[in-house]
Amino acid sequence: MRWNQQSLDQEAPAALPGLARLSNLVRSVQTPEFAGITFHEVLAKSALNHVPGTSTAMPFAWTVNPYRGCSHACVYCFARPTHRYLELDEGADFDQQIIVKVNVAEVLAREVAKKSWQRPAVALGTNTDPYQRAEGRYALMPGIVSALAGSGTPFSVLTKGSLLRRDLDLIATAAESVPVSIAMSIAVYDDELQQSIEPGTPSTKARLATVAAVREKGLDCQVFLMPVLPLLTDTREHLDHALASVAASGASSVVYSALHLKPGVKQWFLAWLAREHPELMAPYARIYAKGPYAPEEYRRWLGERMRPLLHKHGLDRSRPAVGTGGPAFRAAARRFREHGQVGFGPADDTQPVLF
Repeated sequence: MRWNQQSLDQEAPAALPGLARLSNLVRSVQTPEFAGITFHEVLAKSALNHVPGTSTAMPFAWTVNPYRGCSHACVYCFARPTHRYLELDEGADFDQQIIVKVNVAEVLAREVAKKSWQRPAVALGTNTDPYQRAEGRYALMPGIVSALAGSGTPFSVLTKGSLLRRDLDLIATAAESVPVSIAMSIAVYDDELQQSIEPGTPSTKARLATVAAVREKGLDCQVFLMPVLPLLTDTREHLDHALASVAASGASSVVYSALHLKPGVKQWFLAWLAREHPELMAPYARIYAKGPYAPEEYRRWLGERMRPLLHKHGLDRSRPAVGTGGPAFRAAARRFREHGQVGFGPADDTQPVLF
């Protein structure tokens, strides 16, 4: 799990003041394989995170995040501001200073073994990606999946990482005993734009192939076509190509939503926009003048554009959403807790539509 014979220095400039104060910091690691990235290995005191106020707004109340920060470096990532808790910034630090909870699987196994644990569904990948590149070396997810499945805890996985394929046999086995939901995030279907705005992610082609691999295992796989980027990925041509690609991958369904730019994320995104598409600065200033969310008029327009395309590609049972572990998964998890049955039933149309 650890890297040996690498550059180790807890007092190096990479270990910023907030990190230096951590009592559970083991070491900071740099390696040529991940040029420009520092991994800060910590010992987690807890693995399960309770998400407050989720009874109506979100489809999950518990999460596990083996990593903080993400080398996918998606310019629009909503989780960027979470890095401030260690005096790290939401820009380059989020991409390059990665917190690794090296003991997270062991801690999780202890937590879900407690008699007080009621086995509510747990979401993986709701903050930073559990299958980002470092997972290939740290291999934390197999232990996490095994701990959840072994305790009878339903779980969902949301990722952009094609590394998910490594664990498909394990996840398929887990799905025989607990409800499991898998979603692949694929927002951009133009290779040049994808490499510019998501420079650390696997290619769109690789992610679509991962969707197909999930389906070949007999598991459902939803595609998150989000965020849709105004004036960049919302043309009819781009969306038509995107949905054709999703359908060809065999995805179970697709959900979409418009870009939102909360404080911290907005500044980082607009800096990228100014460099790459300065002609769009004025339109974006108008679109996001009143807050982090695209205005209702835009969302309505996007829905009107998407509906016929969804129908054209046989994906019109899908609808806008946020987060994985949606209504069918929630219903299955509830049945599992009550009756010990694994399976998916009709969708619950009371799930809120959020942008």
